[in-house]
Amino acid sequence: MNDTIYSVNGPVVTVRHTDSFSMSEMVYVGRAGLIGEVIRVGADVTTIQVYEETTGLKVGEPVTGTGSPLSATLGPGIMQNIFDGIQRPLGEIAGREGAFIGAGVHVDSLDGAKTWDVTLCVKPGQQVSGGDVIATCPETSVITHKSMVPPDVAGVVSWVAENGPHTVADVLCKVRGDDGGERELTLAQRWPIRTPRPVKSRQPIGRPLITGQRVIDTLFPIAKGGAAAIPGGFGTGKTMTQHQLAKWCDADIIIYVGCGERGNEMTQVLQEFSELEDPKSGKPMTERTVLIANTSNMPVAAREASIYTGITLAEYYRDMGYDVAMMADSTSRWAEALREISGRLEEMPAEEGFPAYLPSRLAAFYERAGCVQTLGGAEGSVSIIGAVSPQGSDFSEPVTQNTKRFVRCFLALDKSLAYARHYPAINWTQSYSEYYEDLDPYYNEHLGPDFVQLRGRLLGLLAEESHLMEIVKLIGSDVLPDSQKLTLEVARVVRVGFLQQNAFHKNDTYVPLDKQLHMMQVILHLYDATRRLVDEGVPVSEITAAGLFDKLVKMKYEIPNDQPAQFAAYTEALDKACDGLLAKRREGAGAPAHAEGK
Repeated sequence: MNDTIYSVNGPVVTVRHTDSFSMSEMVYVGRAGLIGEVIRVGADVTTIQVYEETTGLKVGEPVTGTGSPLSATLGPGIMQNIFDGIQRPLGEIAGREGAFIGAGVHVDSLDGAKTWDVTLCVKPGQQVSGGDVIATCPETSVITHKSMVPPDVAGVVSWVAENGPHTVADVLCKVRGDDGGERELTLAQRWPIRTPRPVKSRQPIGRPLITGQRVIDTLFPIAKGGAAAIPGGFGTGKTMTQHQLAKWCDADIIIYVGCGERGNEMTQVLQEFSELEDPKSGKPMTERTVLIANTSNMPVAAREASIYTGITLAEYYRDMGYDVAMMADSTSRWAEALREISGRLEEMPAEEGFPAYLPSRLAAFYERAGCVQTLGGAEGSVSIIGAVSPQGSDFSEPVTQNTKRFVRCFLALDKSLAYARHYPAINWTQSYSEYYEDLDPYYNEHLGPDFVQLRGRLLGLLAEESHLMEIVKLIGSDVLPDSQKLTLEVARVVRVGFLQQNAFHKNDTYVPLDKQLHMMQVILHLYDATRRLVDEGVPVSEITAAGLFDKLVKMKYEIPNDQPAQFAAYTEALDKACDGLLAKRREGAGAPAHAEGK
């Protein structure tokens, strides 16, 4: 019996009286062959989620199963590409269809005609199992692609192709299993996007994801293999913060997923990444970047799939032994897609109309981050940084609250900081990181024990400033003693001179960890020196008038990243100025006493 459409409700299509389909099976819907996925199987009705525009579909059109789940094609050619939410290459579609994607466009995810310079890594008679590398090829000038045995394959290599040019469909070797059956392995393999790729073991987290952003690296570090959330209202800089992390973090590969974002923002990502020079290699940034664009005008169901497509690509490169960072912008749009589909399915809504399974879906996504030992014995990691867009900057809404349960780094963006042009607009009183204990041994080993101690002092200063500002708002700053006025001045230096960064300044857009350490040392050295001055009776107004605090604010621009030795001269100049203020104070205090003695 031919299976046909019974009803169409937006992206949700139903088929009646059929047992042809299995749960999560990929299907082709209608005469145009729209890509869909089975999301509910019942005795009478089977429900399908369609990942393309369903305008024009009619009752009675055929629905054809594929027998396999919705899967990503994994092989060379992923890097430097831009895909939609179901891994169709947008560049090739644009060449065929123009600016907009037509209905039922079927394009291979990877270019089947392109040849790759392949070097085989196995020999006949060799025992192999899932995760073993069978061949390598230069995917870009900075990324070596390692084609692996699929996780469900094991046996003895019975035949191997010659080294040289091969397409993704060419058979590279044959593996004979214990049952006597033979599997042909190519450069590419397919994997269901909703199923995490298996690993040998998960490893403890112990290395920071170095971003070059001081407020993150120093105060709220993200771990390699960790999960972080960047929540913020409209205009607070979520996308720009993720752009900066994507450009500068020390991951080997960047997977950037634009989930329901504006098309012009994705255009900006494309332009910036193509123009940006990779600080590691000096090559274009796109050579180690994959973009998945599912803009706000694309079908809502594909928005839901784009997150899983992105994390599957990230896990694939992790299995090669790379450190991968995935940027998801934004998970709120993804949750809205879940809500829309859930509403069309007439499911019982939970808080604010989101489905009751929202927490479990978020947990399943963020749990795919981690440091692992791969099946092949290599070590790799996937770090997930997800933006959250709470309406009206309300962090108590369901997506933000549930995300906080599953991430260990929370970088809360503040509208008032963003409007004051404080970048990154990360609020230091609302943000937190739970990776301190995991990462402190790394900082102690590579930077010495000072880094952790100084970070604690900086956080203490900022917390004290927050408390004092509540008093200042009530009764003004004039009533504060000089010791507390000094705290406010030094905290201002920390905010403006340390936490605030200029993305357009060559010495400030990216700051290495050793310079961050030196900056903290100088700021807190000045705090200790001026605290002694205040104890000696020097008014804070005199210290401020001497320009010591303003000098510190400018050091982030004046000292190049590769010349940390200049900080010693800075410290000397500050000490000399403090000695001068103290001598002046003592002279002024001594003069009246001398006159009285006469």
